[in-house]
Amino acid sequence: MTSEDHSVYAIPIRTKKGHGFMNLENSQNYYGKVLAQSADLRTDACCTTERPAPDILTALANVHPDVKARYYGCGLVTPQAMGGCNVLDLGSGSGQDVYLLAQLVGPNGSVTGVDATPEQLAVAREHQDWHAERFGYANTHFVEGDIEKLDDLGLEEGSFDVIVSNCVINLVADKEAVFRAAHKLLKPGGELYFSDVYADRRVPAHLLDDPVLHGECLSGALYWGDFDRLAKAAGFADPRLVTDRPLGINDAEVSKKLEGINFVSATYRLFKMPQLEPQCEDYGQAVRYKGSVAGHEHTFHLDAHHAIEAGRIFPVCGNSWLMLAQTRFAPHFEFIGDFSRHYGVFPGCGTAVPFGQSDANPASAAAACC
Repeated sequence: MTSEDHSVYAIPIRTKKGHGFMNLENSQNYYGKVLAQSADLRTDACCTTERPAPDILTALANVHPDVKARYYGCGLVTPQAMGGCNVLDLGSGSGQDVYLLAQLVGPNGSVTGVDATPEQLAVAREHQDWHAERFGYANTHFVEGDIEKLDDLGLEEGSFDVIVSNCVINLVADKEAVFRAAHKLLKPGGELYFSDVYADRRVPAHLLDDPVLHGECLSGALYWGDFDRLAKAAGFADPRLVTDRPLGINDAEVSKKLEGINFVSATYRLFKMPQLEPQCEDYGQAVRYKGSVAGHEHTFHLDAHHAIEAGRIFPVCGNSWLMLAQTRFAPHFEFIGDFSRHYGVFPGCGTAVPFGQSDANPASAAAACC
């Protein structure tokens, strides 16, 4: 993979609190010294095959080649309607996502990158003036620090519209601390939009300290059920899957160590909204998309299950209605209905009514033989 190949991109996984120092030290060493460029990765866990939209490709062309050459990310963390937003990038590395997002938010927005690897930050900072001249404005800032300790970095609570992360949360030990701090830093209605690596079961503890498995974003990958629990405990009541793809492990040595475990690269969006309910409820509501988000004029994708075509009346659950009505997306939609009447679980979206399925329920068995 070359620095000019935009069809494949690269990133950093999960561990427990007791492994925190090792994780930070290994991340700094692996991404600061072991890897010189994206092509040095041994698996595709830290890359993405997702094809960027035309406007993203244009913005990527304005990022310095040296920054792109040391990019390690598993997804495209470019949510819609970013104009004027204040953005925080957790684990910003050499700065590719920062400089990409800086163009999307424009001169009235800002992007702050946080990273713990000095070598990566040096590359990002070296090219700040170059990017400011190319964009016609300066709106980026870089902070050296551990994303497990965001509270120590002097960032203002409730000051960010969007927080992004590109496959870095899997590298830290205390993931719960990251989610909780992100929730505090977001404005009401803000979102954590991030790509990362997940496993279909918990990775065995003895693999957590393997420097290659950790650096390749695998041994620190969260079991998806643990992610769902941690996200909700931090205040993100309804995590929404945006995209996902299975990961291929083409290194024989790595594959043997992880035999029996399947990995997925996935992008989620988590909204800071206390009104969200634990599951999708039906209040007879709907929305109509105006087609006014630049680059998404035909269809607005809220998540993997909500592709909302412009002009159509689109029924939604109460949570989806709030995610659109009380966020930066509100000007782009017309809203139908309210919360005055409840119709139960939203069909095809929430959990089915559980009653009537047990063996003790007379309706589930043959007539009594009395």
